[in-house]
Amino acid sequence: MRYLWVMKNSFSRRRFLLTATAGILSARAAQAAPPDVSLRPVLRGESFFKRAVRGADEILADARLTGNVSFAVADAKTGLLLETQSAATARPPASVAKALTALYALDALGPDHRFETQLLATGGIVDGEIEGDLVLVGGGDPTLDTNTLATMAADLKATGIIGVKGGFKVYEGALPALPRIDPEQPDQVGYNPGVSGLALNFNRVHFEWKRANGKYSVTMEGRSDKYRPAVRMAAMQLRDRSAPVYTYEDQGHVEAWTVARGALGSGGARWLPVRKPGLYAGEVFASLAGSYGIRLGAPELIKVVPAGEVLVSHGSDDLRSILRGMLKWSTNLTAEMVGLAATRARGETPDGLRASANSMNAWAREALGMQSAALVDHSGLGDDSRVTAADMVAALIKVHNSGLRAILKPIALRDKKHRVVKDHPMKVDAKTGTLNFVSALAGYLTGPDGTEMAFAIFAADEDIRATIKREDREGPPGGKAWNGRAKRMQQALIERWGVLYGA
Repeated sequence: MRYLWVMKNSFSRRRFLLTATAGILSARAAQAAPPDVSLRPVLRGESFFKRAVRGADEILADARLTGNVSFAVADAKTGLLLETQSAATARPPASVAKALTALYALDALGPDHRFETQLLATGGIVDGEIEGDLVLVGGGDPTLDTNTLATMAADLKATGIIGVKGGFKVYEGALPALPRIDPEQPDQVGYNPGVSGLALNFNRVHFEWKRANGKYSVTMEGRSDKYRPAVRMAAMQLRDRSAPVYTYEDQGHVEAWTVARGALGSGGARWLPVRKPGLYAGEVFASLAGSYGIRLGAPELIKVVPAGEVLVSHGSDDLRSILRGMLKWSTNLTAEMVGLAATRARGETPDGLRASANSMNAWAREALGMQSAALVDHSGLGDDSRVTAADMVAALIKVHNSGLRAILKPIALRDKKHRVVKDHPMKVDAKTGTLNFVSALAGYLTGPDGTEMAFAIFAADEDIRATIKREDREGPPGGKAWNGRAKRMQQALIERWGVLYGA
């Protein structure tokens, strides 16, 4: 049974997805056709790539994974389903959700969209001095970093500004301000920062410690490769205790951290999440502006952008480039910010991630036919997100000619010693997804003969996940080994499909 979707060749605003041609079978009808078991197709020919391979049931058994596995694979051009396993059962997609977020953002904003960060002056300028306030206006750029703020400070100086009579204000209201992406994650994990319309260094602060003569020195900085501005809005105190390693407390204008002294060793560093992005970016900018002789007071958050003169404006890279980076590095903050921006571009005003994700779910049902889409955020970090392998593959088929594959991450295939196999005859571009006892992979596979397939593999042990305490989620016992076995299983399935259906 086959179905064919007619597609456009590029992402055009609002219209990059075309509906299925009249009279052609729907994806859901096609998905119902194959038996929900692994098949052993008759091999075609006798070459190396057409040899018999292990059955999918054997691959799953060898993986020794607790929990459940779902997968689906189909011919990407015709939509013909080739093999499925529990494909209609919804499971956590983890960061595979970011592929859907990318499609959602491209549809709503367009691939050429750029986010603007501005410096605005109120009250006029007399002899190089701003008579009113200087305002740092965030425009939703998830890639803003300290180097960029330093350039903006230099550009402000180049306009002739020497001082500010009023205050230094910060606007972060282009997107909802939230203290964290997922409240169920440990306090210290850098992949779960605050969200707002102004982000800096992916809303992470650099914590470093060094020991000399039995004493520790610690720093908290908005660090980049060129600058190391210290910050006061995030403070670290050492404590003599064995556990917990970290604690966090919101003390108004200060994010107060403590760390167990015995856990530090001789020295080290890590990125900690920032919960107050506007104050963080404001403090770092004030420090950088001060290096150019422009003295600013403490940043003050405002809820409305005032009327004034734009003195400096910085545009981000185009959205397509930002999304390529997001899919490569799996940055949760980028996913949440572009997802929220897309929802707002569609004329809605979500008050949080779940509301925005609900809008994206509705879009996915309408535009992609994903009736199972039930995401609670845009990054896949939240525990309650669910989607089926069948729906994920149907969506990948529908956007096959849209350009998504070009921004997905190339996935290296490895030998038994975990070494990358150079010039492997199979090519895979996909989005990975990893949580504790959850491993997902979805994207496109090209076999040795050029056959292109869309696939999705979701593995999860939800029973074990339910027992993990919040403070243990950074690295629960057994989690790393489980995910390693899941990744080896994914590769074995991909190689099976490439040999059987693409050689």
